[in-house]
Amino acid sequence: MQRLSEAYPVWFCDIWGVLHDGVRPFPVTVATLKRHRARGGKVILVTNSPRSRLGVERQLLEIGVDPESHDRIVTSGDVTQALMIAHGGGKVFHLGPARDHSIYAGTGVAQVPLEQAKAVLCTGLFDDLNDRLEDYEALLSGMKQRGLAMICANPDKIVKKGDRILYCAGKLAELYAARGGTVLMAGKPFSPIYDLAFAEAQRLAGRPVERAEVLAIGDGPDTDIRGAAGYGLDAVLVADGVTDAGQGLAAAEAEVRRAVPNARIVATVHDLAWQ
Repeated sequence: MQRLSEAYPVWFCDIWGVLHDGVRPFPVTVATLKRHRARGGKVILVTNSPRSRLGVERQLLEIGVDPESHDRIVTSGDVTQALMIAHGGGKVFHLGPARDHSIYAGTGVAQVPLEQAKAVLCTGLFDDLNDRLEDYEALLSGMKQRGLAMICANPDKIVKKGDRILYCAGKLAELYAARGGTVLMAGKPFSPIYDLAFAEAQRLAGRPVERAEVLAIGDGPDTDIRGAAGYGLDAVLVADGVTDAGQGLAAAEAEVRRAVPNARIVATVHDLAWQ
C-alpha cells in the first residue's frame, strides 16, 4: 500500500470487511490508514451503513477503531436522509432494527405504521442474526399492494460478521424489486454517496480534487468495485471480506472482473499491509 499511498493522495475506504469485521478492528488496516495520513494523505471512510456519520463514529469507537485512522466518514445514512425528506411524505414505515433510528434525527420525518406510511425506509432486517428472508414475504407483499416506494439505506446484500454471513437491506430491496416494487438506493454503487465523499475530499484539501487522485478500497464486488468503476475511480479489492479468496488472489480478482467487466482494480490484497 506504500506505493499506492504515493500515487493516490485521497483514499475512499470501505469500513465493514476492510477496517473491521463487525466485532473487532483489523490492526494492519488501521496502521496503514494512519501511515497514509501521516505522510499527508487523506482518508475518507465511505460506508453503506444506514446510520448517520456520527452514529458510525460512535460505533467505531465502541469496537476500538483508532479515530486517527481517518479524516471523515460519509455514510449511506447521510444520503438516505435526503431521500427520506424528498420521497417520504413526512411519514415512513421503518423496516429494520431499532439501532438505526438515529437516521431520523433532524429530518422531520416520522415513523408510522405501514398503513399510514407514504414510503418505507429499509435499513436492514429487524433481526439480522435470527430472521430468515422468507419471514418478510407477507410484509413485502403488503408494501407492494399499497404501492409504497422502498428507500434502501444500505445497498449491501450481505456482510460478514466474524465467521457469519448476514443479510443486509440490499437483499430485501432486491426481493422487493423482483416483485415490481419501486426501490430508491442511497449508497454504493450509486453516485450520490461518491458525490458527497468528493465534496468532503475537496473541503479537506482546500482545492479541487481530480478523480485520478482518488483510490477506492473495498471488499464488495457489487458495491465497492462496481461503484468505483462507475464513478471513474481506480480500486483496491480486499479479497478477504465478502469476496472469497479461498482459491487465491488471482482467482478472486478474475471472478470479480467477470462480474464487473469495467472494474478498475489496480491491486488485489488480503489486507492493507503497508509494504
